[in-house]
Amino acid sequence: MPQKPQAPRPQEVVEMIQRSIPDAEVQVELFSGDNHFEVVVTSASFAGKSRVSQHQMVYAALGEQMKEAIHALALKTLTP
Repeated sequence: MPQKPQAPRPQEVVEMIQRSIPDAEVQVELFSGDNHFEVVVTSASFAGKSRVSQHQMVYAALGEQMKEAIHALALKTLTP
């Protein structure tokens, strides 16, 4: 049985998002185990974009982590 990928630490999630969305203010909390995250991202980059587009920006920032290591993501996106 293949080994499950290790979930990133909350600070690593913050760093991944901020690398892709440099002006983002990011709050990350674990809410169940080590791979279920609650994330709030505030960014001027979201202005004028639909909520779906905003979430896609965050998913893109998390890349492969979303496919394997992050089991659940409760995501809220805001503009300042």
